[in-house]
Amino acid sequence: MNDAQGAFTRATGRGLEGREAESAGADKPRYRRYQFDLIAPHCGAGVLEVGAGLGEFSSQFSGLDRLVVTDVDPGAVTLMKERFTAGKTAGEIEVRQFDLDAGDRLDRPVDSVVAINVLEHFEDDADVLASLARSVVPGGTIVLWVPGYQSLYSDFDRKVGHFRRYTPKTLRDAIQRAGLGCELARPVNLLGGLAWWAAMRLGRAAAPNSGAVGVYDRVIVPVTRVLDRFLPVPFGQSILAVARVPAEQGTSRD
Repeated sequence: MNDAQGAFTRATGRGLEGREAESAGADKPRYRRYQFDLIAPHCGAGVLEVGAGLGEFSSQFSGLDRLVVTDVDPGAVTLMKERFTAGKTAGEIEVRQFDLDAGDRLDRPVDSVVAINVLEHFEDDADVLASLARSVVPGGTIVLWVPGYQSLYSDFDRKVGHFRRYTPKTLRDAIQRAGLGCELARPVNLLGGLAWWAAMRLGRAAAPNSGAVGVYDRVIVPVTRVLDRFLPVPFGQSILAVARVPAEQGTSRD
């Protein structure tokens, strides 16, 4: 991901131009809200989202004191500036380019960092987490959402530059190697994991089918919400984790 231009497309398989950019994410609003309802309770009043793409996730926030929405791809940043300029007015909003490879950090740290489907793109994941911690106030959180389980690793994962998929154990290990505390690491989206295995591993699909994604959003996501809420899900398409930055930043990895 050293070449910033086009990084969004390489990482997601989605384009930035025309109708594809305008409709990206529009076919899965229930899934976006499902993610948000799991992630937002672990965030403070100031949030940095890294690898935000087109800003679909962060656009759900309201009532924050500060929101910093970033991506390494300058094309994605341009589109996010249009989205957030035309939208929210409450609180402080900043849209900027942010390069994790270059070790970028905020001059004014935030309470929480959100990284959705970002960490798997870096070979040294612990180093990236330690770098992110420098943009978080002592005692703040880094909330992670990453692809789950190497048994689901497909040609699509390889195409978009995933070094790995995680289990709760391997993600917890990366967090601890970064010098951070791990408060939560659990699988989510059991039915999504089964659907991914059937389509991407068994069916060897080249990429997720947009029509099937729409059906999944309407039919399966509501059931997934119930399963995640009431059952100890043993497996899932993704892993949700919350890392805690030490109260004394000097104890994290330099």
